[in-house]
Amino acid sequence: MKKNATNKPALSYERKNFWKEAPQEQQKAAFSFAEDYKSFLNEAKTVRESIAYTEALLKKNKFSAVGKKGSNKVYTIFRNKTIAMAVIGSDPICNGVNMIAAHIDAPRVDLKQNPLYEDSDSTMACMRTHYYGGIKKYQWVSTPLSLHGIVIKKDGSLLDISLGEKDSEPVLIIPDLLPHLARKEQYTKNIADAVDASRMNLIFSGMQEPGNDEKQAVKAYALKLINDKYGITESDFLSAELELVPAVKARDAGFDASMVVGYGQDDRICAYTGMKAMLENLGSKPKRTMVVYFSDKEEVGSQGNTGAHSIFIQDFIGSILAHNGEANSSANLRKTFMNSQILSADVTAAVDPNYPNVHEKQNAVVFNQGIGISKFTGSGGKYGCNDANAEFIAKVISIFDSAGVFWQSGELGKVDEGGGGTIAYILANLGAEVLDCGVGLMGMHSLYELCSKADLYSTYLGYKAFLLSQ
Repeated sequence: MKKNATNKPALSYERKNFWKEAPQEQQKAAFSFAEDYKSFLNEAKTVRESIAYTEALLKKNKFSAVGKKGSNKVYTIFRNKTIAMAVIGSDPICNGVNMIAAHIDAPRVDLKQNPLYEDSDSTMACMRTHYYGGIKKYQWVSTPLSLHGIVIKKDGSLLDISLGEKDSEPVLIIPDLLPHLARKEQYTKNIADAVDASRMNLIFSGMQEPGNDEKQAVKAYALKLINDKYGITESDFLSAELELVPAVKARDAGFDASMVVGYGQDDRICAYTGMKAMLENLGSKPKRTMVVYFSDKEEVGSQGNTGAHSIFIQDFIGSILAHNGEANSSANLRKTFMNSQILSADVTAAVDPNYPNVHEKQNAVVFNQGIGISKFTGSGGKYGCNDANAEFIAKVISIFDSAGVFWQSGELGKVDEGGGGTIAYILANLGAEVLDCGVGLMGMHSLYELCSKADLYSTYLGYKAFLLSQ
């Protein structure tokens, strides 16, 4: 608690501005920390790429698969889309773990399973799309996009595709309607309907072979180019996972370079800080086992075999119980979760100077004042939330204060203004103490989300302290 000039505890709650009160060496560390973070954003634009990036770091730090005898640093990847990693502590795992739980999927635009067609009006080869997660559709038109994903070829081999990230590669575009002709098609509609999802079709190519007069010659040539480059045919698209993401790189933002702008920070910013927090704790000897968990599908409800609703995280905790020579029965697994403390590491909405009216500032997260603690998310009357217990919130605040972490309390907008959810309630359903805790962003779910380097670094420090707590 902040003290006044007479060295008595202040009676009021005041946030602290990182740039005003943090030591100079900590401010320099915040800038340095952001450099590798930007590289991560640029290299891990999809779930699969995030998993590959994470696994490479774990192997570099001598992590091994669960079950390898003698190792206290273990991890498991499931279906290349979700991962959990742990550092085994000296206490029995059934006494509970300290977990950072984030998600690594982000809003995007997917190619449909049978995407390619030749448009007769424009004589262009186009691809049909289906957006994923909560996006503003108008943001995705007339912006440079890159294509990422995998194709399973007929021989069973897996082909990784990344097109549009290198300067030497072409980018792809979903064209918007010019304003000169948009009066009836767009201007008479509300903003949610101005861009029709069925018209978010990608311009893929326009060439055709000289002398080819066959019907749909442009599509035929597109298929030839695809086959020449990747060795695949049109039927291979049916099982493919191909995603369109912004082709622009993460950059420093602001004249003072105190911010980072980039795609996918919801929620890879919390995944990255959680992973780095664990890796930077490897020199310590934790009593409680440290776990970091990255889930998939959060942006579409956390369903499926790689979402937080799946059995994966329970199976992982069961496997590390067995790895540690403890019973992994259903009863002991339940006991472990009920003794665990978890930070649902997800972003929240920071006050935007252009739209301050959607927040109640007294209970909103603002830039540069540290990691954001949210007792609840949900919408309306806290529908779909976790609503953390007072005892656990007080404990987390005490952990942060003891470690000198800059923190603040906030909620996701005014009551009845809207709202949003995280995976907190899913993990709390298993009996654990869970609190939403992460970075405040501006422009969340846009192509170029904005974060403060002060909050980025404070979040890393907060997660690091939490993982080592008792």
